[in-house]
Amino acid sequence: MISLQLHRIGTSPRARVRSNWKIQGNRITLPCEGQWNSLPTRRSPQIRLNQRPQGMPVSTSSKTLIKAVDDDRGTTPGEGMKAWRMFLKSTIAVEASDLIVKTDLPPRVRVRGTLKDLKTEICSAELMFQIAKDVLSAGQWDFFRNHGSVDFAYDFDDTRRFRVNLFMARGKPAIAARLITAAVMRFEDLYLPDILGELAMSAQGLILFSGVTGSGKSTSIATMLQYINERKRVHIVTIEDPIEYIFKDDKATINQREIGIDCVDFNEALRALVRENPDVVLVGEMRDYETFEAAIRAAETGHLVFGTIHASSAWQTFGRIYDLFPEEERNQIRKLLAYNLRGIVYQKLLPTLHEDIARIPALEILLNTPIVQKYITEAREGELLEVIKAGHSEGMQDFTTALVNLVEEEYIHSRVAMESTPKPEELKMRLKGIK
Repeated sequence: MISLQLHRIGTSPRARVRSNWKIQGNRITLPCEGQWNSLPTRRSPQIRLNQRPQGMPVSTSSKTLIKAVDDDRGTTPGEGMKAWRMFLKSTIAVEASDLIVKTDLPPRVRVRGTLKDLKTEICSAELMFQIAKDVLSAGQWDFFRNHGSVDFAYDFDDTRRFRVNLFMARGKPAIAARLITAAVMRFEDLYLPDILGELAMSAQGLILFSGVTGSGKSTSIATMLQYINERKRVHIVTIEDPIEYIFKDDKATINQREIGIDCVDFNEALRALVRENPDVVLVGEMRDYETFEAAIRAAETGHLVFGTIHASSAWQTFGRIYDLFPEEERNQIRKLLAYNLRGIVYQKLLPTLHEDIARIPALEILLNTPIVQKYITEAREGELLEVIKAGHSEGMQDFTTALVNLVEEEYIHSRVAMESTPKPEELKMRLKGIK
């Protein structure tokens, strides 16, 4: 039996008394049958029948399944790996870029930017946990159990691998995986402009790629690193979470460090950089103050540094950077950027008109020319779009021009261009006369 304090909560049907309830004064006693979900009110905050445990937020049933998997009492060990390989094989077969698996729903894949259902079995929570146990290393499994999320890379075969995030959502496991071609491609394979090769050959400085998640920033940077690898005898160190593309040393020596395997976290890896004697560094995503400060200091001390940041254009990237720092430090960061920035590339992937080209990048490119340096120093970053437009002869390109070029060259439909532009009226005027 369960006893609860009875409070007057109005005359809704919830307040009706059942025949098998026992009432004594202001106390109600209910038979303890089945599963109960309490709906505590402001007047009765002491009622917490479904309070979540501390640590990873999972339901009681999920905790039981995790324990069963740990004790090898769940789905047969190996069944998770079998299902996982089947999901990945299906993803590759339909030429999808991404796989999303949610407990108790059909898996979905992203084909040319659109989510579609996969015709495979629905994953139960038990099977999802077994997939996690079969695929993850012991350390990754423990991390997932403690934190509710883990990033890792999975090699499907010699030429294809997946970047994977396994995470908990409403107490149940879910998976998001992105297909990565293991072989690093060349600029022409990805329809990237030659100016990126010139940027890659810079002796030192900071090169940033901006854009939303899934816009191909990591792929473009990998292509630039491979360009360096084929041409310069330098030491390249990458800090990745997880490692995506596997490089083979050519003229360069390349050491790739993975968070959670080769180092504890980004900050520790960044602190160790000085002792690793690199010439070129990839620091991955600029998530916080510490990462960006370490990157700009590395650029200042003679290294060529690559990084990514979430921003909606090349020139608007500056505002995103300054937002990482306290107000009193922004002028100093502005000066460091003015003298150490080499370029910012904003990138967006767009669906094409060609069956053999799934998506193509549209790029906005800002190069740190003397006039750009002057504008940064004078805190006139808001005027840089006009500088980009006027800098075509120097290799710069605004996003509207990128869209116009792709339409003119019949890579994308004008409708796709209009859906992608932040300046529809300007683009509409420039597209006049283009079929």
